Amino acid sequence: MSDSSNVFIDSLKNFLAPVADLLDDESITEIMINGPEEIWVESAGKVTKATAQFPDEDSLRAAVNNIAQSVGRRVNDEEPRLDARLPNGYRIHAVIPPCARNGTTVAIRKFSKVKMTFKDYVKFGSISVDAAQFLDICMKLGKNVLVSGGTGSGKTTLLGVLCDRIPNGQRIIVIEDSSELSVDYEHVVFFETKAEDAQGNGEVSIQDLVKSSLRLRPDRIIVGEVRGSESLDLVQAMNTGHKGCLGTVHANTADGALLRLEALSQGSDSKLSEKALRQQICSAIDIVIQISRYADGSRRIGTIAEVLGFDENGDYNVVPIYEMSRLIKKADGTLQGQVEATGVVPSFINEIIDNGIPFSVDKFKTSA
Repeated sequence: MSDSSNVFIDSLKNFLAPVADLLDDESITEIMINGPEEIWVESAGKVTKATAQFPDEDSLRAAVNNIAQSVGRRVNDEEPRLDARLPNGYRIHAVIPPCARNGTTVAIRKFSKVKMTFKDYVKFGSISVDAAQFLDICMKLGKNVLVSGGTGSGKTTLLGVLCDRIPNGQRIIVIEDSSELSVDYEHVVFFETKAEDAQGNGEVSIQDLVKSSLRLRPDRIIVGEVRGSESLDLVQAMNTGHKGCLGTVHANTADGALLRLEALSQGSDSKLSEKALRQQICSAIDIVIQISRYADGSRRIGTIAEVLGFDENGDYNVVPIYEMSRLIKKADGTLQGQVEATGVVPSFINEIIDNGIPFSVDKFKTSA
């Protein structure tokens, strides 16, 4: 870590002295401050109330003001919201009164320094061995993959695991709103959006960066979070020979992920008809992975589905290949169960066979 980052971390702890111990605790992934007297933390997927408090609203507000100034931003009556990535990688979002009725409200999201792999996912019960091997094959074959899930479900972490399985010899361009994705790869370019300045100038959006990336000879484009009109640019990139592109989207189901992508794409300046847009989305996305946070705090892959055009009703035909089995609550409160084969064989099974990948068609049979 650079000296400047160390200096910033020391300053951050000084600004947020009442929660300095929580910032140091590596088991805590998020700190949620609901006014000066109410602080909650997330650890191992569980949210609990902390005993820490700020002396008063003024001290908490001063802390947010200092943090904003340290990253060249401002938060005031005209701009009551602060959204920023800190030099140490933390993500902070704050809302001040009168918009925040509880008092200054802050969420600090910390990102794990531990590098996850599919072996870890299997160990933690987040995925089965066969399902992990299947996703590995999808990355080898250059399938376009959309990772879907709710806030805090683990989409970014899963995206990083998938990126690590990309075969060598390719040029990857990673585009994010704020740099969260850890990609250890030989030839990778990282782009990050830029907020507008105090005069409202200089903004660089994800859509701008996706358009730039297409002129920089990418083999694969990775978009950390698709949440605007850049979705159409990504879909069109997938349809013009860029295999193995990846992105995440906020949705609660695999089917919902495509509907969300469609809604976002409709917000672009394109003159595409609804029918043409839906056709493009269908031909662009090969695989949708649904990841969720469950009642016991665990984050698990619940569905791995293939997109196969449209069904007889004209809806997206998203067919699960692996799907979560029944979850049984154990005595300690944890849930037992994992994704299992549905019996559906992917349409690209011959590609798997022709590439000499040792993954038997029997792996797709149901266990029953």
